[in-house]
Formats: sequence, structure tokens, C-alpha cells
Amino acid sequence: MMMMNFAAITTEIGIVILMLVTLVMDLLLGRGKSRAPVAYVTAIGLCALLVYTFGLYHGDRSLTFFAQLFIVDNYAIFFKQVFIVGMIFTVLFSLDYARKCIHYQGEFYTLLLSALLGMCTLASANDFVTSFVGLELMTVSFYALVGFRMDPTGTATSGEAAVKYLIFGAASSAVMLYGISLVYGATGSLVFAAMSRNIHLYYAAGLVGAVMVIVGFFFKLSVIPFHMWAPDVYEGAPTPVTALLAMGSKAAGIAVLMRVMYTAFPFIGYYWLPLIAIFSAICMIFGNIMAIHQTDVKRMLAYSSIAQAGYMMAGMAVANAAGMKAVMFYAMLYVFANVGAFAVLCVVDTERGGTDRRDITGLAQASPILAAVMTVSLLSMAGIPPTAGFSGKLYIFTAVVDGGYLWLAVVGFVMSMISAYYYLLVAKAMYRDLAAGEEWRAEPIAVPMLAKITAAAAVIITLGIGIYPEILATMTNIASQTFMR
Repeated sequence: MMMMNFAAITTEIGIVILMLVTLVMDLLLGRGKSRAPVAYVTAIGLCALLVYTFGLYHGDRSLTFFAQLFIVDNYAIFFKQVFIVGMIFTVLFSLDYARKCIHYQGEFYTLLLSALLGMCTLASANDFVTSFVGLELMTVSFYALVGFRMDPTGTATSGEAAVKYLIFGAASSAVMLYGISLVYGATGSLVFAAMSRNIHLYYAAGLVGAVMVIVGFFFKLSVIPFHMWAPDVYEGAPTPVTALLAMGSKAAGIAVLMRVMYTAFPFIGYYWLPLIAIFSAICMIFGNIMAIHQTDVKRMLAYSSIAQAGYMMAGMAVANAAGMKAVMFYAMLYVFANVGAFAVLCVVDTERGGTDRRDITGLAQASPILAAVMTVSLLSMAGIPPTAGFSGKLYIFTAVVDGGYLWLAVVGFVMSMISAYYYLLVAKAMYRDLAAGEEWRAEPIAVPMLAKITAAAAVIITLGIGIYPEILATMTNIASQTFMR
């Protein structure tokens, strides 16, 4: 009889319970009532789960569930904390936005939790069936969330973005699923560890299947040249959903891709490690170059996220504990940088009806706090000291150089400097003098208290990690050593 260790899925059980609570609350509140209590309960429940996850770290041991198809090690726990932190901040800073721009608010929070459940499943997936289920649970939730904007100015673009995301997502899922079937035919197993012990993957069908699986993950991560969906979806989606796509789904894709590469396909590393390095360089180069020409800030951040994925993939190419530590460190700090930027964009989108560069013009006069938060967040993404982005890129480039990829570190450094240019264009728009007829842009913007708190917290943590990175570095070191032992 198969043993079920339910202690391994307590985090996921907590998310499911929270989903059911939000559904029931939405029904009990009735029509015409504020859904703010649903948001508060969601945030409080997620905070409780986050605190609980710190008690799950357990040295070198790992918990498994259902014949080791679901594994909870320190690596998985860390990424689950990344997802939960990003979700907590998103729920808090988007409260006013959801009230004004999203009609079905109760369902909105339930779908957010559904996407989080998929992310957490991806972090612990130890076979292709579980990883595919988690991936589809996350992406199907996002299909709906992308089309959730119902205000007059955003309905058309939000619906168009949802359809594009659905089409590209379905195509990538089909490619991945067919690749999984080929890998299963070559190895006779879908469990990552069992596959790694089967040299029959060298058969042509198995190699083709492995390539198709990786291509499917590249679609989800919007890795160039599989990035076509990202700019339009980021621009058209509700701003809080764009934030989660940028930080949550990216981190989830990286989490499962590293487990697949290091656990299922380690013996073909001779082939895929150089390819990961090449794709990393392509993402860094073209992601940053294409971001320069964007005037919509969300669209700019879409291309920026492609470049950020390139930085994390550079750490993956090293294929050791130092590279994994750098990737995990960067994934966490990237959450806080995005929280600050998108908290500001949520307020601007709500008050001014858009996220174009002209919509943030004069923001320094209208709200100095928002302008300062956006500036710090963008500088962190660019890797400028003393922000957390500098520490993150330092870890990545150090690991890359030590791993023998000096050329990749040079590419990353140069493109980081180029990225500072388009980030500073946003800062320039916020701080420039207003022309005649633009005086109205200096009128004060009403910033909700929760948005202020989340934005301030994101900035404080971003600067704190940049000045004193040891705490986060210790956590990532524990998680990476457990996984790579």
C-alpha cells in the first residue's frame, strides 16, 4: 500500500483552504458589497503560511508525498516563500486597483491563490506529470486573470492579451506534452531521478523529447525567441497580474527548470549547459535592446523581465551550488524590486488611466514618495549599488566567472549598464520640469495607505539586502547545498 505523507503538502493544503474561504466569503458578502474583507483575509492567511514555511526547513532531509512524485526540500521551501511573499505584496498594493478596475473581485483573489498553488506545486514537482499539472494550474489561472480588467479603458486590451496568452500557452503546452511522451518512451519513467539513471535518453527520440520539453519551458519563461506573447500580455493584463507574471511565474519556471536540468537531464549537460549560456546571452542582449524603444512602462518591464530571466539562466549554466545560490538570491530580490515598481504603476494606472511614460510624467511633483520608490526599484533592476540588484548580479557574475564563462559575465555586465539607460528614461519622465499646459500633472495623487506601506517596505528591503545581504545569502546557501549535495 502506497504511503501518503500529508505533512509534505501542508503548504498546499493551506492554500486550498484559503481558496475555499475566499469563495465562501464572496458568496456570503452578496452583491454590491465591498470585497476588501476578502483581500484582507487572503493577505492574513498568506502571512500565516509564510511564517509556517520557516518551520519546514529541515537540514539535509526532505519530505516526499505519493511515491516521491512530490518532494519538499529546502530548495522547494525557499521558492515557495518567494511566491508567497510576492503574492502577499501584490494583494496588498492592488486593493484600490481591484476595487476600481476589476468587477469580479472575489473570483480575482481565488484565482490568484489558484495560480499560487500551481507555483508551489512546480517548486516541489519531482516528475513530469506533477510538473505539468502545476504548470497548467498556474498558467490556466493566469489566462483568466489576464482578461480580468473590466473598466472601460482596459477591457479590449485585456481581452486581447488573454486570447494571445491562451493561444501561445496552449501551443507551448502541446509541445512540452509531446516532448514528455517521447522522453517517457525513451526512458520508461517520468520520475526525474529514474530518468537520470537511464542512458537510453541518448536515443534520438529521447533527445528530441528533451529538447521539446526545454522549448516548452522557454515559452513559459518568455526566453527569446519564444517570447512573442510577453510584451502584449504584460501591457494588456491588469497591472497586479502583470506584476505576478513578472516575478511569480518567472521564478516558478526557473525553479522547475533547474530541477529538471539538474535532476532529470544531468548526463546531457555537455549539450545543454552551453545552450543555456547562449540563450542567456541572447535574452540579456535583445531583451535590454528592445526595452529601450518602449514607451509603455509595463511593456518596457516585459522586455526587462526577459533580460532578467537571462541573468538567472546565466547562473543556471554554471550547474553548481554557487550558481544555484546566485539564481535563488536573485529571484527573491527581483520580487521586491517588482513590488516597488508595480505598486507605483498600480496607483498611476488607477488615477491616470494608463502606464505609458507620459502617464508618469510629473510624478515627482504629484507624489514624491511614489517617484522615489519607482526610482529605487528601477535602479535595483539595473544593478546599481547600494540596492539589492547590485548584490544579486555580483553573486551571479562571480559564479559565472568561476564556472568558466567569462564571456557571459562580460555580456551581462555590459547589458546591465545599457539597461540603466532605459530605466533612467522613466526616472527622467518623473522628475523633469513640466511644460506649459502640463501643470495638471503636478496635482497631488491620492495614494492608498496599503500601497504606501507595501511600496515603502519593498524599498526598505531592497536597500537592506543591498547593504547587508548575508541573511538572504545564508538562506539561499542552505537551500542550494541541500539540492546539490
